[in-house]
Amino acid sequence: MPEHAVPAPGGIDTDAAASVSPASLRDEPLDVEIVDSSLVYHGRVWDVRNDRFRYGDHDLERQYVDHPGASAIVALDDEERVLLIQQYRHPIRHRDWEIPAGLLDMDGESPLETAKRELAEEADLGAEHWESLVSVFSTPGGNDEVVHIFLATGLRSLDTVHDREAEEADIRIEWVPLADAVTAVLEGRLRNGILAVGVLGAAERLRRTES
Repeated sequence: MPEHAVPAPGGIDTDAAASVSPASLRDEPLDVEIVDSSLVYHGRVWDVRNDRFRYGDHDLERQYVDHPGASAIVALDDEERVLLIQQYRHPIRHRDWEIPAGLLDMDGESPLETAKRELAEEADLGAEHWESLVSVFSTPGGNDEVVHIFLATGLRSLDTVHDREAEEADIRIEWVPLADAVTAVLEGRLRNGILAVGVLGAAERLRRTES
């Protein structure tokens, strides 16, 4: 065994684990029989549903947030600084640092179109280059949200300045070196999950491009 290798815990089928090739390592969709589905709560932004479904030989019951999904943006300028936004989030009682993001709540709008709209609305910016960076299930045990994160470069200021209200009325916008944002995530000073995935993904994308 290599010097720093960690032995598999007892009972783990290491041969089966080794059979997963890098190319086939992915989340697998699974259609289960929904015995009953009911609306528990109808909210302004998202709903709560109660599903009873057949899994194996058992009927299971789970409640979860029925979420429209979201898009988020890692906006990088020519100096490899990332745009961060700080605003108040009531559930966590923090003004946390985030990357621009918004719900997929416009009929017929693609995740990329939502990302472009949110960057304009939250930061009055447009971008010449857009590419898909990564997508994540934000909380798979509690909701069905998928967040699509895009990398935006070739940034430009827009002529239109958007009005902002409620928690967005006093948002703080900062341009932070990407390396500093990565360090803050790894040190636990920035804890927003979408920000963490976005800046770490962008840093890795740049590393692979430059290597």
